[in-house]
Amino acid sequence: MTTETQTNVRIESLLEYIREGRIMDAMKEFYADDVVMEEPAYGKTVGLAANLEREQQFVDSVAEFKSFETPRVMIGEHSSSYENSMSWKGTDGNDVHIEQVAVQDWRDGKIVRERFYYANG
Repeated sequence: MTTETQTNVRIESLLEYIREGRIMDAMKEFYADDVVMEEPAYGKTVGLAANLEREQQFVDSVAEFKSFETPRVMIGEHSSSYENSMSWKGTDGNDVHIEQVAVQDWRDGKIVRERFYYANG
């Protein structure tokens, strides 16, 4: 199996976890201990432990996931990216919809860098 195929298998599995609402499981399964994640709203978060804490805060703010769609998934030798739209109802009762692109760098079947691109505002 080539590196590209291994990455492909991992990204499709990651996206399936997210579709199932298993976000925290996905973090533990697919992200390296030294991962750096970056989002317009939060900046860079370094290390799996810090990212787990930040992601748990997000999960705790969601009352109901409504949709997660990925119309485009791109695969490179050691990278992947996907376009997605996601909707949820927050614990504050507000409906939220976001469209974004996520870009990942992979090492040994784990994400070591992930950056999200979306309009923040």
